[in-house]
Amino acid sequence: MSTDRNRPQIYYVLASEQFPSPKLVELGELAERANFDGVWTSDHFQPWQANEGHSAAAWVTLAALTQRTSRVKMGTGVTCPSFRYRPAIVAQIWANLSLLSPGRLFLGLGAGEKLNEGAAGGGWAEYEERAARLVESIDIIRKLWTGGEVDLEGKFWNVKGKLYDPPSEKIPIYVAAGGPKSARLAGKHGDGLITGANTLRQNPELKSAWEQGAREAGKDPRLMSVVVEHWAIVGGERDAKVPAQKWQFIPNAWKHGYFDNIRPVDIEKKAKEEIPLEKVYEDWIVSKEPREHEDAIRELSRLGATHIVVHVASENQKEVIDFFGSKVIPRIST
Repeated sequence: MSTDRNRPQIYYVLASEQFPSPKLVELGELAERANFDGVWTSDHFQPWQANEGHSAAAWVTLAALTQRTSRVKMGTGVTCPSFRYRPAIVAQIWANLSLLSPGRLFLGLGAGEKLNEGAAGGGWAEYEERAARLVESIDIIRKLWTGGEVDLEGKFWNVKGKLYDPPSEKIPIYVAAGGPKSARLAGKHGDGLITGANTLRQNPELKSAWEQGAREAGKDPRLMSVVVEHWAIVGGERDAKVPAQKWQFIPNAWKHGYFDNIRPVDIEKKAKEEIPLEKVYEDWIVSKEPREHEDAIRELSRLGATHIVVHVASENQKEVIDFFGSKVIPRIST
């Protein structure tokens, strides 16, 4: 990922909860042809809600995309490296992916959700342990990526060995945050921040905490990436209602009973009981007008986003990708 401040990088979400892997690979190819700068795919063992219907394996999707695309950057939004996976395995997989697509990878990391980590048998913990595991994981991954011998006795893992096929070049690590504590951690230990568009708009203290963490680690946040997930619908309110039913948990995603719930069926039921559909898409950009989508992306860029990751939850993915490729991206590029 570059950090060109003249124009934000425009990425597209390949939602592993909503589509199977072959479809995601097809959409990734279409996104490249439509001149998106990159794609990310969510890394889940289960969908958030049962009615989303899928749980495509993110690493398989990305491996296929390395062979079916030639230009777009790609990565996860996001991988938890510390419960379901071991950090050494994450390091090995990403090193191998980089050999298949030199210079095109980023690794998005986060502290996880119980429906993925706990359901897959990896365990679960309160925030302080999840954060500590994430920090130790980042350290292990970076040490292994050097290609040198690693002899590390940590609080959670002891790693003794090396990667015999290290990355072809540096892979940036972007750390997800929804609150100031996680944002400061992301600033200290990551190469950039991943957050939501509405969070960036409404919580300036989060970006400030991230900048503080970066400076504490001797880094200049002005030279780092801010990657923002931006929800949109190409159409009117009626077009938003159906996809909103599959993402009804979103307004409460990081509240108890949602991210720490192990059953997608229960999350879906709870969301339907507690969250009106209108609340789900009230912060999405819902419009058929290219100008409104362009304005929303430009606003996020002014707020400091260097990479805007467009997430459109409707089923007509090909038409949406073509709309952005032909009517929105060219306007932002001029």
